[in-house]
Amino acid sequence: MKRSIIITGGAGFIGSHVVRLFVNKYPDYEIICLDKLTYAGNLANLADVEKQANYRFVRMDICDYEGVSRLMKEARVDGIIHLAAESHVDRSIKDPFTFARTNVMGTLALLQAAKEYWESLPEKYEGKRFYHISTDEVYGALEMNRPEGIKPPYATAASSTQHHLAYGDQFFHEDTPYRPHSPYSASKASSDHFVRAYHDTYGMPTIVTNCSNNYGPYQFPEKLIPLFINNIRHRKPLPVYGKGENIRDWLYVEDHARAIDTIFHKGRVAETYNIGGFNEWKNIDIIKVLINTVDRLLGRAEGEDLGLITYVTDRPGHDARYAIDSSKLQRELGWEPSLQFEEGIEKTVRWYLEHQEWLDNITSGEYEKYYESMYAGR
Repeated sequence: MKRSIIITGGAGFIGSHVVRLFVNKYPDYEIICLDKLTYAGNLANLADVEKQANYRFVRMDICDYEGVSRLMKEARVDGIIHLAAESHVDRSIKDPFTFARTNVMGTLALLQAAKEYWESLPEKYEGKRFYHISTDEVYGALEMNRPEGIKPPYATAASSTQHHLAYGDQFFHEDTPYRPHSPYSASKASSDHFVRAYHDTYGMPTIVTNCSNNYGPYQFPEKLIPLFINNIRHRKPLPVYGKGENIRDWLYVEDHARAIDTIFHKGRVAETYNIGGFNEWKNIDIIKVLINTVDRLLGRAEGEDLGLITYVTDRPGHDARYAIDSSKLQRELGWEPSLQFEEGIEKTVRWYLEHQEWLDNITSGEYEKYYESMYAGR
């Protein structure tokens, strides 16, 4: 079946993995990678597919309603996988307006362009799909009422053999009410509501997914795992917010891309699916795993760089615990994560150490100024 699909944010971290998967798996599809190429977008992420016949890159801002409208008509687009977003909580605290513009108004521009084009066709919405990828942060925060860790009520192939604990007895479900706390999560919650509204009001075939923290290759090093791999490599301080006890659920990015593929093709219209790794970890415990892994792979003594841990003032409104239940996706569509966290971390660390030129190019120039502004004096 011939399809024409726009993947927004396709040169970013998660987006590049989705683009790569679709380009390689579906040679009959035209895959349009749409990206503004802001700080986190990098065409080097897609160097291995850029010459494929079914791949096309378009540099465009998702807020450009007229541009998106022209592209949809010219390419006869019948599917949108929407990943483009401003996504760093710290940045949203400093500049909430940019997050509202991109995450809310950008999503609205895409929705309206899709609505007007698809409704102009004889078949209307038949065979069309608008798939919006969101975050578990829209749900707010869960209580860490079992800080010692308990056996969780689920296990998958990705569950750690050495560290499979839950730090509370509540989890995010698809029907968990939204309670966003940061400007970032508030902007994503608003965009989620707009997507659902376009289904309820106009009948657009939409799907929303909420995912947990991703990790893996090609992640911009403002996020914890690539930032700390790079800092350990250079023996720079590792800035840990508060006591490092905040808990997140971790998902290997290639598993997320597989889930997006499954949901785009098999998910039910107007449904919400949670995508999680079934892997709760305290930040400080992840950092210790990273230090041991990087030290070992660099030929250092494991734990040699534990002294790099530097506790800094916690950020405002730092949510204590995220824990996502993705059993609906597992039950209905047969997806589950494939890698245990320790396996994923090993692959991730090896990738960054083997791609030092990519990392060095990313972490030069403006990145250094950003890094200093985020952590200086904390």
